Amino acid sequence: MTGMAYALTDSWTMTRRELARWGRQPVAVVVNLVFPVMLLLMFGYLVGGGRGIGGDYLDYLVPGMLALTMAFGLEGTMVAVTQDLDKGVVDRFRSMPMADGAVLVGRSAADMLQSAIGLVVLLAVAAALGWRTDGGPGGFLGAVGLLLLFRFAMLWIGIHLALVAGKPEMVQAVQILVWPVGFLSNAFATPESMPGWLGTLVRWNPMSQTATAVRDLFGGPGGEPGHVGAAVAWPLVLLAVFFPLAVRRFARLSR
Repeated sequence: MTGMAYALTDSWTMTRRELARWGRQPVAVVVNLVFPVMLLLMFGYLVGGGRGIGGDYLDYLVPGMLALTMAFGLEGTMVAVTQDLDKGVVDRFRSMPMADGAVLVGRSAADMLQSAIGLVVLLAVAAALGWRTDGGPGGFLGAVGLLLLFRFAMLWIGIHLALVAGKPEMVQAVQILVWPVGFLSNAFATPESMPGWLGTLVRWNPMSQTATAVRDLFGGPGGEPGHVGAAVAWPLVLLAVFFPLAVRRFARLSR
């Protein structure tokens, strides 16, 4: 068996280990799925919004909420990584003939599966509220692909921050660094409705690029052609930076 095959086998073993935690922590899984739905209902019907939006606000809000959901909810993965290090679980894995980084890959694969399920749930709720996409099957699949790519990049940022924190109790402090990505964005309002300096900052936000591209692919208000390239480039750049940083730091901490 080749080195790549060993790495894939070890990563799948770690993925199954993470999925087994779902059965032991069903409340946490349900909360992660329900919280984005609550935000969608709150901003769509209780708080309102739509400053500068042409058309139905729900058509603008849903893609923004989908992108926001991909940026948030990293705490479970961050805590799991730090707990494995803190409790010596990784040390036991390192004593086995296991590929470097398989623990992180398995954790990220489980997170991506949960994120995909979360997307399905949020899309189903949005459809029940009357939201529809006008971009066709190709646009729909492209939008989902961009959202998952953005999640994958945010996930490795979270893993790196968790490894920097080192302890589960420090995760809450460092995860605050992710918040500006979600809230300083065009998830709820257009940059044109904001002060000039803030609108500029929001336009350059990687999450705003993803949300704008997704709106365009869905055929809804707020979408602008030409943002798909940026929505692909930003996550790839973030992955190129944080994936090797996380793997190297994990290797040093687990020695």
